[in-house]
Amino acid sequence: MKRSSMQIGLAVLGVIAVLGLLRFKPWRNAPAERQELTVGFLPVTCHLTCPVTAFATRTSATTRFDSRRFTDFPTVSDALRSRKLEATFLIGPLAMYVRANGVPINLFYLGHGDGSTVMVRKNDPARSLRDLKGRKFARPSKYSNQYLVIRKLMADQGMQPDDIKFVDLPPPEMPAALATGAIDAYFVGEPHAAKAELDGTGRVLYHAKDIWPRFISCVLVVHEELIRERPEVVRDLVRGIAESGEWAEGHRLDAAKVAAPYFRQKEKVLRFVLTQPPDRVSYRMLTPTDPEIQKIADMALQSGILKQPVNIKELVDRQFIPSTIKAAHIDMQGAGEASS
Repeated sequence: MKRSSMQIGLAVLGVIAVLGLLRFKPWRNAPAERQELTVGFLPVTCHLTCPVTAFATRTSATTRFDSRRFTDFPTVSDALRSRKLEATFLIGPLAMYVRANGVPINLFYLGHGDGSTVMVRKNDPARSLRDLKGRKFARPSKYSNQYLVIRKLMADQGMQPDDIKFVDLPPPEMPAALATGAIDAYFVGEPHAAKAELDGTGRVLYHAKDIWPRFISCVLVVHEELIRERPEVVRDLVRGIAESGEWAEGHRLDAAKVAAPYFRQKEKVLRFVLTQPPDRVSYRMLTPTDPEIQKIADMALQSGILKQPVNIKELVDRQFIPSTIKAAHIDMQGAGEASS
């Protein structure tokens, strides 16, 4: 009897507790779970908004983006295929190639405008691409826009596809290869052209903006499963990248300071790239348009990179791009410190 009364009492207390929870709903006031996502990048200024976004969200109460540094594009694409990476910056034609070969990724935003440079050795007499006939020319990848643009420039100057000996090199290795004579020229995203310029081992033959105004090198891509499973995180990422670009456009010296440790590059090199001249790199108007993405796809198809046409409507996803892009609010405390 005594035990029965105790059981009834406990049951009543349990009902009261449940009713109290249902009435006051304390979970409504609980802090939102902190979301995290790792985003891939290479140490090129086309990817600068990735580490800037990581820096800006390091104390975020909701979504925190960690940037993972790579040195070459094949490793990045392998990480996408294995889903060890769900979002990354990637050279445009390679993104199309990866999707065409079964990896469901969508293109959300551009890295920057222009920002790539053709370099030759400082004492090289070459004044045009034609002068490099028979020479060794480094590219980031055969799947890069740099390669497609050089092919077009070769055709414009009456050259044949095999007039230049192309080699693939990770961007960070190009300045040293030029200095030692292992290659005669290269075309790459900054700051790996500016480094040779500042070291006195190379000189500019062409800026990308002189060959192809608003040149596009890299794009932000996201795995479709992430879009389905965590759309709010993808929305935060696209907004963060866009707002980081707007901030970098108006705070170029600060952007160099923030990015230098992520790039493992001297700050003065990034300052040089972002200011000499100021239009060497642009971080505005980076919403991808169908015509410019189609142009890249057509060139990739013509070159043999792609075996069949790309459906631009299925590739490009603009749903998370903010209608108004404001500069990110970035606290510079801790900027310039070593980063993992």
